[in-house]
Amino acid sequence: MINLIKRYKFSILLIMLTFIIYLADSAKGAMILSITGSNIKEMISVIPPIFILLGLLDVWVDRSTMIRLTGKGSGFKGILISFLLGSAAAGPLYASFPVAALMIRKGSSLFNVLILVGAWSTTKIPLLTFEAASMGINFMAIRLVLSIMGIFMIAAITDKILTNDQKSEIVELNSKTNE
Repeated sequence: MINLIKRYKFSILLIMLTFIIYLADSAKGAMILSITGSNIKEMISVIPPIFILLGLLDVWVDRSTMIRLTGKGSGFKGILISFLLGSAAAGPLYASFPVAALMIRKGSSLFNVLILVGAWSTTKIPLLTFEAASMGINFMAIRLVLSIMGIFMIAAITDKILTNDQKSEIVELNSKTNE
């Protein structure tokens, strides 16, 4: 029981805080509950399909293939696969983290995983079509180029800053949380 409380201490704290706010101002408390409810509904609609696709990816793509395609030494091919996978993905950014964890577990390089998460967050194809239609092609193109540059810079800097021991620790922690 104590381990459960420790594990969910922030959630418990937020529930208690919401209750206190509700007692102090029922309108604000109701608004908090309404927003929380809509967020939970959104997560319930997004998470199951992502986990089904992850399960299929986990079964259909063996580790050696993943290492060959997106592991160390995969070069431009690995970058392109990670970038396209992130750009074509559906769902909010938090849905990219289980995909990233699976890629790490299957042997993808941290650089390519960072490319996937960056592309997922900023270069989605539906977003680009919306921007082109509502803000014009020039705006969309400039934002896309700057976003791609930012993704590669952040991935490269992060990959250079982390030591091999830290990268190994990330892989090890990821494998422990998925047991």
